Amino acid sequence: MDLKISDSILPNLALSREEAQLVDRCIPIKSFKAGEVLLREGQIARNCYFVIQGCVRSYHIVNGEERTTGFYLEEDSIAPLASYLSQTPAHHFLTCVEDSVLAVLHFDRERELYQKLPKMEALCRTSMEEEYAKQQDLLQNYLTKTPEERYLLLQKNRPELLQRIPQYHLATYLGVKPESLSRIRKRIAQKGHKSD
Repeated sequence: MDLKISDSILPNLALSREEAQLVDRCIPIKSFKAGEVLLREGQIARNCYFVIQGCVRSYHIVNGEERTTGFYLEEDSIAPLASYLSQTPAHHFLTCVEDSVLAVLHFDRERELYQKLPKMEALCRTSMEEEYAKQQDLLQNYLTKTPEERYLLLQKNRPELLQRIPQYHLATYLGVKPESLSRIRKRIAQKGHKSD
């Protein structure tokens, strides 16, 4: 693959040729197959990712059942913050839902990049802060909204997920069984017809 991070993701940073070469060396772009695991529970997260194409899912296993905590699509950053920042074992999994093309920033390369190119540190910090804010919103919604309200929020804010994500993954994300999700969708569709 001849894609370069400096061309596709960072054209607005006004990097010199040498800086662009450094960024491309430190943040290679790699392809992953659907089903490929990027991080397992118990592993230390050594990489952050940026989705160029595809979809990645984060999830926990609780009492033998998967509980989805996030979906990452094009132009989303994936930073397993707690494990990555503290270099301690992760409590979740990251898996490709679709064939995916990801920019990969390794923990050691990040340090080198910050040292040689300080403006990258501000960019990465902003990205991590945005990810943290998203996680806080997700937790807030999970604690305060019903599964149907969460589905409606998803329909409004991230409709592409409803087209691309298998129903059983969406159900675990909303905190319901797949059959409950079917009932929620049916209820919403019926309400939609009544309001026409």
